[in-house]
Amino acid sequence: MAKGILVDYEWCSGCHTCEMACTVELSHRGFPEGHCGVKLHEEGVYQIGEDKWTDINMPIFTDLCDQCAERMAQGEAEPTCVKHCQAHVLKYGDIADLAKDLAEKPKQVLYCLEK
Repeated sequence: MAKGILVDYEWCSGCHTCEMACTVELSHRGFPEGHCGVKLHEEGVYQIGEDKWTDINMPIFTDLCDQCAERMAQGEAEPTCVKHCQAHVLKYGDIADLAKDLAEKPKQVLYCLEK
């Protein structure tokens, strides 16, 4: 079954831990520094309505993301970005299961990254 990563961006704090974890993982595989399978898009703080403010941070997965295939083949339970996410906004699993979670809550994005 196809695997994916569900991002609950409502609660992403913008800490960049997903990027750092991925950069370290890819550097072990010979990728140049700064290349990453996930990049954090920071929309910034802005006002919506009279009394409400929002701060949108969105992890976006790139073509370099292979869901840590090498790591997973060695028996790890989840990609390094998911493991190290401090806000616990990344969830790894079967696309069908993640799609059910996606349908239950707004402000989420589901990535299917299988090649």
